[in-house]
Amino acid sequence: MVPTNHYLVLAAVLFCMGMFGVLVRRNALVVFMCIELMLNAANLTFLAFAREQQNMVGHASAFFVIVVAAAEAAIGLAIMIAVFRSRGTLNIGEIRTMKH
Repeated sequence: MVPTNHYLVLAAVLFCMGMFGVLVRRNALVVFMCIELMLNAANLTFLAFAREQQNMVGHASAFFVIVVAAAEAAIGLAIMIAVFRSRGTLNIGEIRTMKH
């Protein structure tokens, strides 16, 4: 049986990788993927504590995070498609405002 500390360390590493990607990368698609990585790290933490405490509250929280991540991905991808059609780029540095 794997100890909870191992899951938490893995979640921390995944979250830090996602945060690093959000702060460093300039492509909007990569930034959204890094946000998804951070949300998955939060899910891993919820599920690790649920496993340790033998209850289902962590599973419900992880399910809620998955729903929020799916909504964020759908809306974010729709916005990125609209921006790419109007601007021709997904580089965050070149997109100054939402106005055309």
